[in-house]
Amino acid sequence: MILGVTSRSARGMSAAVALLAIGAVGCADAIDSAKKVVRQRSVFSLTPGDCYNPNSGAAESEEISVEIVPCGEAHKGQVVGEFTIEGESEYPGDDGTSKIAEEGCPAESQKFISDTWAVPEGVGLFIYYPTSESWKTGDRAVSCTYAKESGTFSGSLQDKSLNAEQLAYLKGSNAVYEALWGNQPEADQIEDDLPGYKKQAKAVSAALNTHVTNLKGVKQPQTVKLRAQLEEAADAWEDAASAGNMDDFYVAYDLGFTGIDPNKSVAARKELKLATTVPAEDAEVWTG
Repeated sequence: MILGVTSRSARGMSAAVALLAIGAVGCADAIDSAKKVVRQRSVFSLTPGDCYNPNSGAAESEEISVEIVPCGEAHKGQVVGEFTIEGESEYPGDDGTSKIAEEGCPAESQKFISDTWAVPEGVGLFIYYPTSESWKTGDRAVSCTYAKESGTFSGSLQDKSLNAEQLAYLKGSNAVYEALWGNQPEADQIEDDLPGYKKQAKAVSAALNTHVTNLKGVKQPQTVKLRAQLEEAADAWEDAASAGNMDDFYVAYDLGFTGIDPNKSVAARKELKLATTVPAEDAEVWTG
């Protein structure tokens, strides 16, 4: 299986195979080496919740096994989701398999981590997916992990104690940004694919309307204020989706994009007792 990355910054993380043996060294070193050997697990048997360390440091290479460690210990990553590639009679190629993995893992990971703002700094989404060789043996599994490219972190990333209001907010908010980035046209310039950008606007508008509806049960003042702002943003995205010309689209798109600036949700998040630090990549997008 291959370790890949699905993040807009396109960063890669180390992954290669290391066979560990107990050498003729001090007793403490021998015990540590024995512990590492016992903790080795095939990447074909990873399960959500597993905390792990890759075995060495070659960028975006093949990985056969990793060291599984207790989540309370320092570790590089944690498995946060998995799914099986279906509907492909032949190997889709490295690029095709990577694309399938990148499209599927964000939704799978949200089942484990509802509030991505609470993820430690420097930890991003990384993926194990089949190679052409493992595909021949029946491998169709994709393991979605959150891992740190440099350094380690401690503790599980799973958020188990969220209340109904927090979950309602996060479900809607995640869906809005998934609609935005999941429908991002390949063309950088709107002029090169106006229909694609209008399709994106329609998806974002629909997600926002659902988000606003789900927030109606939350009566806390900052969240009520945010809901009103999101209603205006939904209208702007809807106007963008139905714009008759480029100028009208630009006006509506600008209003809509500004309306979902994550910085505008910080007060409501604080009120709901959620993480309040905007992830660096998102902050960069909205500061331009």
